[in-house]
Amino acid sequence: MAHVYFHYRSGPRVFLDQRGADVDDLTDAYEHAVRDVRSLIAIRTSEDWRNWVLRVSDDQGGEIFTVQFSSVIGKPH
Repeated sequence: MAHVYFHYRSGPRVFLDQRGADVDDLTDAYEHAVRDVRSLIAIRTSEDWRNWVLRVSDDQGGEIFTVQFSSVIGKPH
């Protein structure tokens, strides 16, 4: 089990995850990240989520992977 953090960024705006979450492995961390992204884009707001990025890092601040919100949203029709 590992403890990872999910930080959000869009341009100069950065939201740091102070609590983090315990995950079993990289697959679990990725699924957690995608769930977080989906929950944010489901909120009714005027925010354009396409340029947002979720950065998953370890407890030392090292980047494990990133998830582009646009990859979860998909292409506009």
